[in-house]
Amino acid sequence: MALIIRSALGNMPWDVLHQGLADRLDRSIGTVAIAVGALVLLAWIPLRQRPGLGTVSNVVVLGLALDATLAVVPAPSSLPLRVGLLLAGVLLNGVATAAYIGVQMGPGPRDGLMTGLVRRTGRSVRLVRTTIEVAVVACGWLLGGTLGLGTVLYAVAIGPLVQVLLPGLSVGPAVSPAARPTPPTVAPAPPG
Repeated sequence: MALIIRSALGNMPWDVLHQGLADRLDRSIGTVAIAVGALVLLAWIPLRQRPGLGTVSNVVVLGLALDATLAVVPAPSSLPLRVGLLLAGVLLNGVATAAYIGVQMGPGPRDGLMTGLVRRTGRSVRLVRTTIEVAVVACGWLLGGTLGLGTVLYAVAIGPLVQVLLPGLSVGPAVSPAARPTPPTVAPAPPG
């Protein structure tokens, strides 16, 4: 996330919002990311989503790591370095997303919001995710967050990257609960 932000070529959709809020509230972007993550978790309550250890860790660790990385990675001035940071950031985010999904310890707050809304509304993942992403990008852009080529690249590349990386970073079978076979029922033994 920090590498994408430092590229100044367009943030990830949620970071457009985080950056816009951080600028308005005079807080670090990591602090805002933690606060937004916690607020999104509150939206899980009516959706009856259950957080896991990975969910809570995602909220806290993400913001702390973002601020720490921004503190040590300077903003480059040359376009080739900025493009390199953008590409590295998208790739590393794909690895991180596949890893935290692969350990099956709970989705991040933003992913859980999406899956909860899909389950409660019956709408498609594509529609719900796109609606959420467009809404946060629009709000973030209106607040002054950086929207650009990087935002589009991230939106187009993250799904395919995670799909390719997920099998190698998953623990156990990556099968949805609905697709798991139910154990056969055994008929009781006849008396006698």
